[in-house]
Amino acid sequence: MALNFNHYATEGNTFLKHYAKEMNLADNRDKAGRILSSILHALRDIITPEESLQFIAQLPMFLKAVYVNGWTIKKDKPRIKKMAEFIDLVRQHDGPAAINDFEYNDEVAEMYIDTTFIYLRKYISLGEMEDIRDGLPKDLKSMIYSNLMF
Repeated sequence: MALNFNHYATEGNTFLKHYAKEMNLADNRDKAGRILSSILHALRDIITPEESLQFIAQLPMFLKAVYVNGWTIKKDKPRIKKMAEFIDLVRQHDGPAAINDFEYNDEVAEMYIDTTFIYLRKYISLGEMEDIRDGLPKDLKSMIYSNLMF
């Protein structure tokens, strides 16, 4: 199998352009990329490695790269039980840019999270989204549950 990295880069840039527009970020692909990466990394922190592998198996190559970038599998997962805690984890992954990217406004952050999961449904099967949702604490199920049908 030949690897066409230019093709992956083109797909990734096209995705980010549309994702930024969907997030109402105009053409700010840098901010969109940081937000996407932060949300995916927070998700991977709270689901099992096995579930992560099933999830990324359905992603296109450019999103797989975003998901696994910097990944180290830890035995002790953060105990995230509420949406506010998940949002804090997302902000941690965004680092110093979080104040500009998420405005320290939970409503903005939650809207970005919802939009991201809706957008990922282009690639992830309903069954896989249900599997992820089923493994989440009760108060986090809504971030996936409300977005399953899109």
